[in-house]
Amino acid sequence: MTIGQWVAGQRKQIAQGNWALLPLRLMVGFGFAAHGYAKLARGPATFAPILIALGVPAPFFTAWATSLVEFAGGILMMLGAFVVPLSLPLAAMIATAMFGVHVRYGFLSIRLQALSAAGAQFGPIGYELDLLYLVAIATLALGGSSPLSVDRWLEARNSRLNEEVPAASKP
Repeated sequence: MTIGQWVAGQRKQIAQGNWALLPLRLMVGFGFAAHGYAKLARGPATFAPILIALGVPAPFFTAWATSLVEFAGGILMMLGAFVVPLSLPLAAMIATAMFGVHVRYGFLSIRLQALSAAGAQFGPIGYELDLLYLVAIATLALGGSSPLSVDRWLEARNSRLNEEVPAASKP
């Protein structure tokens, strides 16, 4: 076996097992958990004025809900638990940030404003990262469960339970 054949075999195994989705799932989950934690640490009441400026209804309730969903949803995403149902609220939050805040600054996430003795100073970010998050969420939702995930464990468990039920008792 040549090195090229071995590499091709490894790539095939990674693709078949959805292993390529694992680092993506961990990074997306960590990103949401970090943002949710930051909102909770500062207090959702400090996030509410931003929601008021965006015209979001029930801003104080929404600030708490957003903070908790981002934090808990990010942890669940890292664990690979309920990825498909979590995708919709997480994508809605990113879309709100994208259209409510970032789209007016253009596409790029890095907007160099000045160089000083302290280093580079950057301006507001565009919607580039929002799009990356949306594509990553869609990829995870459409890609199926990945290794080392609660969803994969639940699928395997349900499959074993279905095999144990006699065929005559199935509807």
